[in-house]
Amino acid sequence: MTETRYIKAINEALHEEMTRDENVVIIGEDVGAPGGAFGGTRGLLQAFGDKRVKDTPISESAIVGLALGAAMKGLRPVVEVMFADFLPVCMDQIVNQIAKTRFMFGGQFAAPLVIRAPGGAGLNAGPQHSQSLEAWFAHIPGLKVVMPATPADAKGLLKSAIRDNDPVLVLEHKALYASSGDVPAGEYLVPIGKADVRRTGKHVTIVTLSRMVLDSLEAAETLAAQGIDVEVIDLRSISPLDRQAIFSSVEKTSRLVIAHEAVKSFGIGAEISAMVSEEMIDVLDAPILRVGAPFSPVPFSQEREYLPNAADIVRAVEKVMNY
Repeated sequence: MTETRYIKAINEALHEEMTRDENVVIIGEDVGAPGGAFGGTRGLLQAFGDKRVKDTPISESAIVGLALGAAMKGLRPVVEVMFADFLPVCMDQIVNQIAKTRFMFGGQFAAPLVIRAPGGAGLNAGPQHSQSLEAWFAHIPGLKVVMPATPADAKGLLKSAIRDNDPVLVLEHKALYASSGDVPAGEYLVPIGKADVRRTGKHVTIVTLSRMVLDSLEAAETLAAQGIDVEVIDLRSISPLDRQAIFSSVEKTSRLVIAHEAVKSFGIGAEISAMVSEEMIDVLDAPILRVGAPFSPVPFSQEREYLPNAADIVRAVEKVMNY
C-alpha cells in the first residue's frame, strides 16, 4: 500500500491505462498543458503527445460527440467534463446517443468510453458548480455510473471503466481530491457494480456513497459510543447497483438509513428505499430514513451549512433505533 491523494490516484490510473493500451485517448478542455481543471491529466501530454491528449474548444456537446465517434471506430476515449454541472449541456449526446449505441445498432457497435466529471459541494463554488446530479444518469439504461469515495476506489474504478465496453460516467467529488488514503501497489481493478462494506455492524445499516461515506463512518463512531453498532455500505457504483449487498446487510440489521449529498427529493435514496420496501418489508423493524440536502440550489456563502453531515446521520440513526 502507498498513501496517495485522490487526484493523484486518478492521474496514475490514466497514465497506467494509456501505457497499457494505445487506444486510450484523453479528450477535454485544458486536459493538455494545464493538466485538467484539478490536475487529473497532469503530465499526460508530455508522456503521450498531442495525438492522444486532445485539448478541445469549450463545447461539451462537441467533446462528448467526438468521443462517441472515436469509440465507435475503436478508440477508448476518456472525456473530462470540467464540472458535472456542465453535463446537461451534452445531455442529448449522453442520453440519446452514447447510452443507446449498443441497443440502436443491435450490438454491432459498442461505446467503450468514459466521462469523468467532478461534482459535489463544499468548496463554495455555488449553485452552478456544486451540484450532485447522479440520479439523472442512474435513470438511463445503457449507462453505467460510479462514484468512488477513496483514492483506491478512484483508481481501481477508473481503470475498470476504461476497460469496459460500455459507457461509464465517473463522478468524482471535488472535496475529495485533496484527501489521501492507501492505494494498492501494482495492477488492480475495482469491479463496477460491487459495493464495499466499510464498517460491519448489527443494529443499523447505512447505505451511502462518495463524500458521505466519510460522514457515515464518522457518525458510526459517534453512535458506537452510545452502544449502537452501525454497518456502513459504500455503494461505489449506483448503476449497476449492488442490490444483494444492501439486502444482506438489512437482513442482518432490520433498519436502514440512506445518506447522500444530493437533494433528498427524487434521489438515489428514494430508489433504494422503494427497492428495500418492496423486497423486505417483513424484515424491517423501523421506517427507512433518508438523509440528503434540502430542495434548494446550492448557496454560495453557506455551502457547508447546506450540506448533510455526520450529525444529520446520527440523528436519523437514533430515530430509527428509537422507533
